[in-house]
Amino acid sequence: MNDLVKKIFGSIGNLASGREDGAVGVDIGSSAIKVVEIKKKGGKVILETYGAIALGPYDALDVGRVTNLSVEKISEAVKEVLKQSGVTTLSGAFSIPVQSSLIFTVSLPMAVKESAMATIISTEARKYIPVPITEVSLDYFRLPQKEPSFEEMNDPLRFPDNSTVPKSKEYKGGADETNVLVVATQNDAISKYRSIVSGCSLTASFFEIEIFSSIRANFEHELSSVLLMDFGASRTKLSIVEFGMVKSYHTIDRGGADISQSISQSLSIPFSEAEKMKKEFGLFENPTEKSLADIIRVHVDYIFSETNNVLLEYEKKRNKTISKVIFTGGGSLLKGLTEVAANNFRAEIEIGHPFNKVNAPAFLEKVLETMGPEFAVALGLALRKLQ
Repeated sequence: MNDLVKKIFGSIGNLASGREDGAVGVDIGSSAIKVVEIKKKGGKVILETYGAIALGPYDALDVGRVTNLSVEKISEAVKEVLKQSGVTTLSGAFSIPVQSSLIFTVSLPMAVKESAMATIISTEARKYIPVPITEVSLDYFRLPQKEPSFEEMNDPLRFPDNSTVPKSKEYKGGADETNVLVVATQNDAISKYRSIVSGCSLTASFFEIEIFSSIRANFEHELSSVLLMDFGASRTKLSIVEFGMVKSYHTIDRGGADISQSISQSLSIPFSEAEKMKKEFGLFENPTEKSLADIIRVHVDYIFSETNNVLLEYEKKRNKTISKVIFTGGGSLLKGLTEVAANNFRAEIEIGHPFNKVNAPAFLEKVLETMGPEFAVALGLALRKLQ
């Protein structure tokens, strides 16, 4: 398998020390699995190791292809990347893909007591969920009406291994209503990921919807509305965030694998070569294949057009604009993407640097800056586990 699998591997420091304070995040994507292990030493968060493994070869496909693997194959890939990365922590945090969930906000009277919240949320959720309520697990969180603390901003919804509904924080305010963020996740998806965990060498500390992990890894003390764009292989995920809380969420069914497929078909070249050309040149002109940038631009323009529609709806509904766009995910590394984005959005454009949240050797600074967006979810999971 080693000659077929693309691995990104980094090992930092002495993995034999500080075992009791270790945390590993496992991001199972549609085309790759990423892991990040961190440890707390002397009050500092230290990067111990990180790694990634492509899933295409496990389905006899090219690296970069979107896959639909069996639980057994995914477990095999998780074990392989943990082994290759030298992870020593025995308990991990795992992401659940957002497409397995429905995220929405409900308004409830402020007088609703915490003891009655779960029952009321279950009743209200039926208005939004197109399947029987028994087929989903519900998480909820009262959205604060004041500026939250940094700790509150980084306390997202999650699925503990033996619980599906976390305790909400007590809220005291003077308004008549309170907004509650609700996440409904398919029980089948949760069962699938528990089965994946049971087949690999880790136990699960908790499961978390991927967008909350990404927000934790990419955000600092953002006080205004920010758009987080996660460019994945199969889709692009949009999260509008205020004070660390998701206010609006949308997915665009277009991703990096679609771009590579278009290049492959348009230029009559193998997918693997198309993937390589995309990464090498991006939106900049290729001297030997001048149409490459135009092929990529069609997809980028579509994604940005759909994004602007989402932003327009948000601005009309809330009478406010976003101040910043943060790019994350592997597709955010496309060359020329930020330059094109600057002409599409009336906001500051920034590529996320999640590894800035951890300490690592100086000689790895450039590597981690380049690869950081790909590991945002895995790092966000690990950071949550250390809190």
